[in-house]
Amino acid sequence: MGFQTEFNSVCKFKSEQELYELLEYGRGKMVKKSFRVFPTGQKVIAYAPDNQAVAIVRIVASIAEINFQGEEVTEVEMELIRRLTEEEARVQTALAHEMFFGEHSGS
Repeated sequence: MGFQTEFNSVCKFKSEQELYELLEYGRGKMVKKSFRVFPTGQKVIAYAPDNQAVAIVRIVASIAEINFQGEEVTEVEMELIRRLTEEEARVQTALAHEMFFGEHSGS
């Protein structure tokens, strides 16, 4: 058992529904497997399940617990600061592929 640290600029959704709720209502949450540490109070870039940058969000709360099924999970609550422009999304997506998601073109 231990905590896994998240990158300060990455908040990646695994569920389209969780991302939709954030974008539609301005607040939302996501559930991650394992115990993780998210930078509560900081602004981060949110990514869709397909690794596309979509918005700037503020992490409001990060709660690590063992659920009723005995699994280690972390719930992350956030508020939408704003959606990224098309250009911002393109640049942030390209950078994230190189830095975090392990995909890059060129050498």
